[in-house]
Amino acid sequence: MNFELSEEQAMLREISRELLSDHAPIGVVRSWLDRDEDVDPKLWRLAAELGWPGLALPEQYGGAGQGLTELVLVAEEAGRALARGPFLSTAIVGHAVATGATASLQAATLPALADGSAWATWAFAEPHAPWTIEGIRATARPDGRAIVLDGAKTAVQDAGGARWLLVTAQHPDGPASFLVDRNSPGVTVRHTRTLDQTRAFYEVRLDGVRVPAGHRLDGGQAEIQRLLDYASVLRCADSLGVMQYLLDLTVEYTAVRMQFDRPIGSFQAVKHACADMAMLVHGSRAATYYAAMAADAAAEDTARAACVATSYTSGSVGDVAETALQLHGGIGFTWEHDLHLYLRRAKADRVLYGDVEIHRDRLCTLLQQTSASL
Repeated sequence: MNFELSEEQAMLREISRELLSDHAPIGVVRSWLDRDEDVDPKLWRLAAELGWPGLALPEQYGGAGQGLTELVLVAEEAGRALARGPFLSTAIVGHAVATGATASLQAATLPALADGSAWATWAFAEPHAPWTIEGIRATARPDGRAIVLDGAKTAVQDAGGARWLLVTAQHPDGPASFLVDRNSPGVTVRHTRTLDQTRAFYEVRLDGVRVPAGHRLDGGQAEIQRLLDYASVLRCADSLGVMQYLLDLTVEYTAVRMQFDRPIGSFQAVKHACADMAMLVHGSRAATYYAAMAADAAAEDTARAACVATSYTSGSVGDVAETALQLHGGIGFTWEHDLHLYLRRAKADRVLYGDVEIHRDRLCTLLQQTSASL
């Protein structure tokens, strides 16, 4: 597989980095830490003008018709800049609607998602339950021409200002996902404080929420798992951006931090630590890019590639963040230093859409299935 970016992909990455550098520097990020809003409206408007929200949506609905690889390039820059906003959550729901919703539901939602005038998020995880389909306890009960949803969801990104919620619940004929109007009676959204202050997370409660039967997306467990893989690869890209920034920051710091009249970067132990960080970053980039390209090509090993990328990156982002903290010494523990914000985001990324144990366990299952079929 060719990992070289096309001219258009390289330009997308470059202009995305410039946008975040110019309009969302770390000072702006810090100014939003204590706010309850999901998004900086100025940044979201500029991102919409650049085409982020509709990047992978069908052209007939105002999108650019690109793939997961292009989304990964933007997600990597978002992680690098600790960007706030519903880009990833909207991309996930947009993909689900574009591939599984009725034509009428697509026409009613995708144009608004593509132009950034509205956003959506996936309400999947539940309190005290694993981030897996087996952990879903919310229920979907048929009632005439409607579906009644009940349950609680946690760690729902950007739900405060979302126009739609994609809710995954247990239907009598198996797990399914339903597109819910955020303003429907019975939907309660509560902002929650988490370790990661650079993003907005919410708890969502559904008490007898009625949705039209036509708002159910096609497919069942297999399609939901594919969407989990899709979301996991995007999360890997966010982690990759975090890791790359931490590596650059640490190398720069060790080159100027003096001890015994020498920069600490000249000490062999520090060199080895930075080299280890670099290997984890390069490995995560290869695994993430391969998983995205495999998905775009509908390759046979798409599911395995997503598990490899997620399990490897989930472990690597924590190791890179902790090494960066150690090499910065005491200054890395201070509120004034930016490192702790990246450490917080890294810790959150390790568990979003399933932690390393979940993905390694699934990878083993997929490999056993492959061996059995040979």
